[in-house]
Amino acid sequence: MRKTVIVTGASSGLGFAIAEAYLARGYNVVGNARSLARLQEAAQKLGNPANFLLVEGDIAQPETARRLFAQATEAFGQVDILINNAGIFIPKPVTEYSEDEVNAIVDTNLKGFFYPAQAAARHMAANGSGHIVALTAAIALQPNAKVPALLPVLIKGGLNSAVRGLALELAGSQVQVNAVAPGIIQTPMHAEDAETSAFLSSLAPTGKIGTPRDIVDAVLYLTDSTFVTGAILNVDGGSTTGTW
Repeated sequence: MRKTVIVTGASSGLGFAIAEAYLARGYNVVGNARSLARLQEAAQKLGNPANFLLVEGDIAQPETARRLFAQATEAFGQVDILINNAGIFIPKPVTEYSEDEVNAIVDTNLKGFFYPAQAAARHMAANGSGHIVALTAAIALQPNAKVPALLPVLIKGGLNSAVRGLALELAGSQVQVNAVAPGIIQTPMHAEDAETSAFLSSLAPTGKIGTPRDIVDAVLYLTDSTFVTGAILNVDGGSTTGTW
């Protein structure tokens, strides 16, 4: 039976790369984003596969998570994997965050994790199997004075701990819960000018910027595993190892 994966934030960046990888494996993929138009553009880039179901909606809303699972099960039978990818990253000094930025990060990064994970826990525990993978952030494990980012550290750091707690809670139901903590990855989020690229490369001891494929490979490893749960897999060029 073909497996089914839900990917939030699937219209671009890491979410698109993850969705593309699962489609290449022959999985059913349920892609979520705020904009149906952007999801349709993503589907077109992927060749409009019949096994790519588009579900628009704000992932911070519990109703969106319920619709994701309802439409996925109606179309494909059951959900085997949830990739909680949707997120925003706003680095700046703590004194400069606006109320709107606080609310945006709490909505997308925190609520956007919690409600899909809650729906997945109900669905997967009833099935006695499943994988939940969150995309968090390496900087939440090892803050860096060169990149002040208290809000991402606060929320993504909490998610790293939440992954471990949920892994324990769901272990008896054979549902595995893990996280991938990316460092600097080359996505549309980052400018591509030489000065910016040089600075971003300096944030890891390897002197490199990661690629979306680095994250995809980590996600696939975790959802292929049968004995890994409660893990935070750093994919960061060594930036969480300390100072250098």
